[in-house]
Amino acid sequence: MTRKALIFAIGLILIINLAGCEAFTRKFTRKSKKDKEQVEMVLAPEEWKGPKMTKEEQYRQYFVFWQSWQDELVSVLMQNGSQKKKLDCAQQAMKNLVNMRALLNESKQKQLDVYLRQLVELQQDIKADIYGTANNFYFQKSEKIRLNILQHFSYNDVKNDLL
Repeated sequence: MTRKALIFAIGLILIINLAGCEAFTRKFTRKSKKDKEQVEMVLAPEEWKGPKMTKEEQYRQYFVFWQSWQDELVSVLMQNGSQKKKLDCAQQAMKNLVNMRALLNESKQKQLDVYLRQLVELQQDIKADIYGTANNFYFQKSEKIRLNILQHFSYNDVKNDLL
């Protein structure tokens, strides 16, 4: 009788262990990682044209940009700054002068071309002078270009010559 009871108890324990408690087995089983479907974003390129500005506003903006870069060039030359900074300032000043030039009529463009050539020559001289031995000369040349452009190409002087 004890033997039957012992076999019955062992059998009952085996059945309970095999069936197990569902919450208990769920708690300790590894959950499968479900692949979340990620939708790829498709971005259609659009060209942003920015706010519509009149020719006068564009000219004023390019003039202010040129003036700030030219002033920066003058100060870098005066302080014996780095070669890279000098060249970058000259390049940006030229870029804004070219943008200003595009907004002017032909006669004013020819006048501005003189100063553009001078600025190109200045940039080439600075590029050739790696050690900055002639910074004082470049400073004077840059200041002269700046004053001439301020005198002849401020907005009030060219407002009738804009395209």
